[in-house]
Amino acid sequence: MSELTHFDLEGRAIMVDVGAKAETARIAVVRGRVVMQAATFTMITSGQAKKGDVLGVARLAGIMASKRTADLIPLCHPIALSAVSIDFRLIETDHAIECTATAETIGRTGVEMEALTAASVALLTIYDMCKAVDRGMVIDAIRLVEKKGGKSGHWKAE
Repeated sequence: MSELTHFDLEGRAIMVDVGAKAETARIAVVRGRVVMQAATFTMITSGQAKKGDVLGVARLAGIMASKRTADLIPLCHPIALSAVSIDFRLIETDHAIECTATAETIGRTGVEMEALTAASVALLTIYDMCKAVDRGMVIDAIRLVEKKGGKSGHWKAE
């Protein structure tokens, strides 16, 4: 495991200095899912949710959240995102909705936290919009699945 970069020699939290790093194209892809009752899944996929278009609202919430990551995670750098996308895959056999969030920038630091925030908030929004009918939904498996750019190059989860 590499050295932790958010601490100085005395163990105090610091914001990493990225000033000397080269600007490169950076992409991060994150996946997670929410599992629910069959009736909840049908309600969402048939467009019958009382609060409206659940996946449309969740998509917008995830995009908006990605732009606020530095406000939420104390040591994240504010990043000028060039693109953020939120895609959903319906998994009928599991009564689950998988969310894939992709964040992109050209900069000196990665966009993993922005993609993680986007996916997390998109899934939380699905929960929020459907909790009145299914409080037992489970959000899980949120993880980085791919990253490109920067000194460490291309990484893909196994």
